[in-house]
Amino acid sequence: MMLIDFFLFVIGGCTMLSLKGIYENGLITISLPLPIKKIVEVIVTFLEEINGTATGKVDLKSFSFKKTQQILKDFQGSLADAVIEERQREL
Repeated sequence: MMLIDFFLFVIGGCTMLSLKGIYENGLITISLPLPIKKIVEVIVTFLEEINGTATGKVDLKSFSFKKTQQILKDFQGSLADAVIEERQREL
């Protein structure tokens, strides 16, 4: 079996690069040297389950639409807009 260390693809005219690496002791080490000289934003996705507690995680076993509807019964506005605004603030 051959392992691929990177993927190069184009989305909406932008060239995107996906690489493999290792996270250890607070540092991410990329498997290949990169000739990038400028600061670029990255998205890191952990491929293995991370043990520990996650903040804001929904426990699907105890999730209830009826409870959620009760919590939101007095909410005035668009829930979708509220979620979008919250996510934009986190960027």
